[in-house]
Amino acid sequence: MLMSAEAYRDSLRALRPRVFVNGSQVHSVADEPLLSPGINAIGVSYDFALRAEYAPMMLAGGVNRMLAVNNSTDDLLAKLEAVRLMCRESGCAQRYLAHDALNAIHQATHRADANHGGERHARFLHYLADVQARDLTLGIAMTDAKGDRSKRPGQQANRDMHVHVTERRADGVVIRGTKAIVTGAPYVHEFLVMPCRTMTAEEADFAICCAVPVDAPGVMIVARPAGRPGESAAKFSARYGQSTGVVVFEDVFVPWERVFIAGEHEEGGHLTTNYATHHRHSCIAARAGFGDLLIGAGALTVEANGLDPLKHAHIRDAMVDLIKIVEGFYACGVAASVYGTRDPSGAVMPETVFSNIGKLLLATQIYDMHRIAHYVSGGMIVALPGPDEDHNPETAASLSAVLAGRADIPAEKRLEVSRFMEDLTASHQAGWYSVISLHGGGSPEAMKREIWRNYPVEERTALVERLLDRGVLDDGRRVSKQPGRCCDTGCETPKPAMPELLTRPAAE
Repeated sequence: MLMSAEAYRDSLRALRPRVFVNGSQVHSVADEPLLSPGINAIGVSYDFALRAEYAPMMLAGGVNRMLAVNNSTDDLLAKLEAVRLMCRESGCAQRYLAHDALNAIHQATHRADANHGGERHARFLHYLADVQARDLTLGIAMTDAKGDRSKRPGQQANRDMHVHVTERRADGVVIRGTKAIVTGAPYVHEFLVMPCRTMTAEEADFAICCAVPVDAPGVMIVARPAGRPGESAAKFSARYGQSTGVVVFEDVFVPWERVFIAGEHEEGGHLTTNYATHHRHSCIAARAGFGDLLIGAGALTVEANGLDPLKHAHIRDAMVDLIKIVEGFYACGVAASVYGTRDPSGAVMPETVFSNIGKLLLATQIYDMHRIAHYVSGGMIVALPGPDEDHNPETAASLSAVLAGRADIPAEKRLEVSRFMEDLTASHQAGWYSVISLHGGGSPEAMKREIWRNYPVEERTALVERLLDRGVLDDGRRVSKQPGRCCDTGCETPKPAMPELLTRPAAE
């Protein structure tokens, strides 16, 4: 059954997670002002799914697309469009991470059963059906604390830097460890615990994938506020934001019906890699939605400042550069959708190279997006007096008179859009958008490795070699002297050494 945003908020009141924010324990997540912007952002994914005009994007087989397994390349495109739609409204809708994880687990459990036998995939499908029926929000507990980055999980002095299995019982497993970056951690219904890297056979205890209720005994969440709640200058992030949390698992019991991978380290690595591809594909759409906000705010600011892009070429060129960046990396997401392939599990996943190129572009160009937005908006976005002055009888009138731009646009409208731009690009929340764009879904180095690993370099090499030999092979006149290309020694028989070089006169 599909929930509304209001029903989602009510459902959180039935849970009792152990949550701490800013040093204090939160007793009702749904009613905590510091978390409200994050709950509002998740709520967009619920309310948009109930709107008939968005149904082709937001629904798949009657369930929320954020909980659906892709069955076609059309599903990939619809997911891309749905994520962009939600993020242009909320900045970051967060719930798309569940889609990415569910698709990756679908693939990994099928692979594990094919390689080892068992009922992992059936357990997962049963769990998936329950999640879809209850329209749950899932938090993805993937990024471990990691500790000393030069050492592998099994080499850490403190094994709890990574989540791992400490006990296997007839009825389930017990897990311990720490996940350091969990999006939306305080206000999800359940966590999907997943390995953050490919493990070795000796690290099999760290290859664990399972589902854990947010309020399961032994789970503790230490989180940051979502957005900028309560700040009058936060024209966007006072309403929408994202909390991230450190989630500590202290001897948490997980029954077997909620365990999907437990020690199958190769399949755990397959899960990690596939999740990365799915998630980077989604990140492309998420930051395109954020880009839509920058483009719109930039255009409104330019207008309020009294500039005409048709007459002021430097402003037009800057806006076109911003559009080029946003639509450029989004086009990679479209290409990754169109060239998607069907996994043996039946799920369809986006093409790897285009997904990683798109994510790499947005990760490295998010700072260019902010720079361009600053350029077209002017320094006013960080030089304005606080919004309380807008209602101060001693200053409001004079400020309105001198801070106006175009005569037909009221000063308060110019100030409002300027503060909106400040919120998106020059506040601490703006810094969060930059960092999450750079490192979310993996650092740029991770994308570069995947691009190099999957790009058909050998095919391109063979192409050039064939072109270099064109017209020579056809008539048998190959001139290559590289040994091993057509015979053991090359195409020319080595000439014997000159006699005078074979003998030298005796030293005098």
